[in-house]
Amino acid sequence: MKEIISGIKGTAETNADAGKLASAMGSGSLKVFATPAMTALMEAAACNCLSRYMEADETTVGTELNIKHTSATPEGMKVTAEAILTQVNGREFVFDVKAFDESGEIGSGTHKRFLVYGEKFTAKTYSKLK
Repeated sequence: MKEIISGIKGTAETNADAGKLASAMGSGSLKVFATPAMTALMEAAACNCLSRYMEADETTVGTELNIKHTSATPEGMKVTAEAILTQVNGREFVFDVKAFDESGEIGSGTHKRFLVYGEKFTAKTYSKLK
């Protein structure tokens, strides 16, 4: 892993299309941007923040989310997430995350990720099937 310092930022964006609505994702009955879709976008922003620092078989996995979804987004709007790295604790990374639609902030919170080695992590996970 290359040296990573707090303060770096990552972003991700999507559209509140039909497949990302609460009614389609099973997280409600309304045709509004789903909380699980916002969560995934926040995680993608954190991944994007770290991706250029990963080497060889290194990757990160999400380990904790503490977020609030504070404003609904209608179908068709663009949604953007940002993740700012606030702490580096060895292989653990802590982010402040926020999401925005075209009208303003729709959610915020914290997210933790942990550095793992892809092949070893996958092998351990799939050993559960034996």
